[in-house]
Amino acid sequence: MPEIEGAFDATGLKVGVAVASFNAFVTEGLLRGALEALEKAGAPGPTVLRVSGSFELPVAARALAEAGCDCVVALGAVIKGETDHYEHVAAQAIAGLQQVAVQSGVPVGLGVLTARRAEQARARSLPGPGNKGSEAAEAAVRAAQALRGLRGETGS
Repeated sequence: MPEIEGAFDATGLKVGVAVASFNAFVTEGLLRGALEALEKAGAPGPTVLRVSGSFELPVAARALAEAGCDCVVALGAVIKGETDHYEHVAAQAIAGLQQVAVQSGVPVGLGVLTARRAEQARARSLPGPGNKGSEAAEAAVRAAQALRGLRGETGS
């Protein structure tokens, strides 16, 4: 059986990015990292869909998949507060994103940070290596290209 691995080449891919506005001090850095990575990979103008919070990311990802995106990058930040709200939002957002990917067949790069402290989330959204938005974008593109390869489609 052949081995198929997707290249980090977004040329010709329709890429969607769903980003939560809540905790913007983190999510804007994730978005910058994702967009920079996608530009380097040759993505022709990703569609950015903004929603209020991470809990709304699954419905946004689904809408992007239904709009014909080859892959979706989901970006959010859930930071622990004084209640259990953090755990529920994080778990349901991530489970919802997985459900979107499995049901639609469209890869969803997971860039939803779950952190105990704001500083931890911020550190993972700064420019450079370790930016989780960039990593999520790369994961989504590579998965989309691998699926294209499996189907025998020529990528870029």
